[in-house]
Amino acid sequence: MKQIKIKIEGMTCGGCVSSVQKALQAVVGVEAISVSLEDGLAVVAYDESDCDVPAIVEAIEEAGFDTQLV
Repeated sequence: MKQIKIKIEGMTCGGCVSSVQKALQAVVGVEAISVSLEDGLAVVAYDESDCDVPAIVEAIEEAGFDTQLV
């Protein structure tokens, strides 16, 4: 299992955090998610045999947020 940190821009409330979590939970291979509103950061653990970083980033961006790998 691998882990990545992603800076997320545009999160302003708990609803935004929920949107990001829901988007990430829909990605096959994502094992664990931690999203911090204060830090604007998501830490995602994933199985690299089932998904990759572009799929994770795309899910967040499709939810309406800008991302940057940390």
